[in-house]
Amino acid sequence: MSKSLLVTGAAGFIGANFVHYWARAYPEDKVVAYDALTYAGNLASLDALQGNPNFSFVHADICDYDQVLHTLREHCVDTVVHFAAESHVDRSITGPDAFIETNVVGTHSLLKAAREAWLGGGAVVPHRFHHVSTDEVYGSLSADAPGFHEQQKYEPNSPYSASKAASDHLVRAYLHTYGLQVTTSNCSNNYGPYHFPEKLIPLCITNILRGLSLPVYGDGSNIRDWLYVEDHCRGIDRVLQRGEVGETYNIGGNNEWNNLDIVHLLCDQMDARFAVDPTLAERFPAVPGANGGSARDLIVFVEDRAGHDWRYAIDAGKIMGELGYTPRESFETGLQRTLDWFLSNQQWWQPLL
Repeated sequence: MSKSLLVTGAAGFIGANFVHYWARAYPEDKVVAYDALTYAGNLASLDALQGNPNFSFVHADICDYDQVLHTLREHCVDTVVHFAAESHVDRSITGPDAFIETNVVGTHSLLKAAREAWLGGGAVVPHRFHHVSTDEVYGSLSADAPGFHEQQKYEPNSPYSASKAASDHLVRAYLHTYGLQVTTSNCSNNYGPYHFPEKLIPLCITNILRGLSLPVYGDGSNIRDWLYVEDHCRGIDRVLQRGEVGETYNIGGNNEWNNLDIVHLLCDQMDARFAVDPTLAERFPAVPGANGGSARDLIVFVEDRAGHDWRYAIDAGKIMGELGYTPRESFETGLQRTLDWFLSNQQWWQPLL
């Protein structure tokens, strides 16, 4: 039986990738993309879906309860996949208000509208509200600590992670108080196509292509667990299809790297491409590899940011064991796919700079 999905934050990085993934995997389903088109939302990320009769776009804010409720009813939505969030830690430090508004108030607006649409009026409509969260709600790990698990104590350390933790608790409350059929997933760091170029990997790629410095916080020893974005989409698919209502599933790549090693790998992969493809030097003459140099020469170390968690790692044993999920991409292969995409899609990222 076909579904009707509302995907919030659908013009953002992970949301756009999920919309593309779902349209390919389930072409009979209806997908309603919902996005406020803030700085990180790019309608161009959804261009390939224009003209698809099962795709529609709503330009609106999740804080607008009336618009959310209208959209749920108009499109007979039975599944919400909630990506919409302010997500950049540095921005949350300098301007936390927007994070509270979108991540907490906005999530509550969605939950209220979903409750009214699906549980109001005396008839319960079959439904699912899937909330996409982050591993950052769990805080920071020491070098030898095991990865975050689903029963992990919440210890958010930034306004961003605190706002996501609050939204997680609201989702749980709407299950236990009102009976809303919810699931939650907490993911590790994503990377891949359509990634807004303020985050580490797309920032480094686009800076290399422009011959600009590659800023690395502190000594670059901070560690993250990296997940190729399409693998994340597949994990959410498993949760929607097989996951138990009320459960939380951690989705990770079993793929820990420190920041400096990531930058080195990106530089080396870029250098290798310029060494074998002379047309790249013509397109991107500022790249050190265009003139026989190395992209590593662009690395600079900058003062560490406030509240910088040292290590995140996900224990994905639950989703792997119970739902049969495994990531397909290694970090090296996923990074190659990401780099290829940015080299081929300058028209997408150039206007964002």
